[in-house]
Amino acid sequence: MELTLLIKSIMGLSVLLLILVFLLYVPFGETKEKKEKKKKTLKEPREKVDFDLNHLHSIVANKKSTTQELKDALQLVIKYHGIMHTKLGMRAHPDSDIYMDILFKAARHPKIDKASLVKFNGDLEKLNPDYKKEINDALMRGLNSRGL
Repeated sequence: MELTLLIKSIMGLSVLLLILVFLLYVPFGETKEKKEKKKKTLKEPREKVDFDLNHLHSIVANKKSTTQELKDALQLVIKYHGIMHTKLGMRAHPDSDIYMDILFKAARHPKIDKASLVKFNGDLEKLNPDYKKEINDALMRGLNSRGL
């Protein structure tokens, strides 16, 4: 009696597995409209934007970047990477160096406009009040190294 119950259970589970596999491969709810939308979205080229902090740093460091590219890169830094790690006691976190370098390079860049630099500096200070002194130091070093 136990053997027949075991065989029936295995057969039932096998049938259930076959039904689930069948349902996995049958496309439900795909109408012609959805297929056309998929084709349209696949054909449209999308502008690929890299939000990586190192990539944004390279845009700011590039002397050939335009004013608009700089403005966009600085806005993306604030939007996606605005908050730095907390300080380690009195010392700055080692990962904050890249932010200071971005600010330094932005202040040194020949094509930066004043409004973008002031906005980036203010937003960075607002998001990271613990790093206010370091942010101001990086900005002043960058502006002083520009030369006349």
